[in-house]
Amino acid sequence: MTKREKKFLKLPHLDGGKDLLKKFIKENLNYPEEALQKKVEGDVIIKYKVTGKGEVINPEIVKGIGHGCDEEALRLVGMLSYQSVKNRGVRVITDNKIKIPFRIKNHIKQQKYSVTYSSKQQKDPVQPSPAKKTGEGQKEVKQKEVYTYTISY
Repeated sequence: MTKREKKFLKLPHLDGGKDLLKKFIKENLNYPEEALQKKVEGDVIIKYKVTGKGEVINPEIVKGIGHGCDEEALRLVGMLSYQSVKNRGVRVITDNKIKIPFRIKNHIKQQKYSVTYSSKQQKDPVQPSPAKKTGEGQKEVKQKEVYTYTISY
């Protein structure tokens, strides 16, 4: 007698797993100005549902920290897209929770000021004036310096 494999429900999942989710949050999180000014840090916990098509619906804040962080967390969760899954022809809706960390040290923009200086010397032929002739067929050559400053931050 052979055992049949039990088939469990297939759940919607993110491509790349948890590592890609962390990277996605890090790249797309915009720390709210109000929270930066008031130095608010913490974790926002959101519960939401994922349809069989992989769409995020009904996101709700379970634990928030305010000052614009809750709204930013909801925006991020709304951007998520899961793989669509069918279970024996039936689409299921799953419940998920996510914790989005808000840490100031990770989001302070490091402003770097760099100055690039370059000097180009161009030769400019100048016609000699009729009063001063340096020689027959010769032209005076003046050097022109061009300065370029680049400030990036």
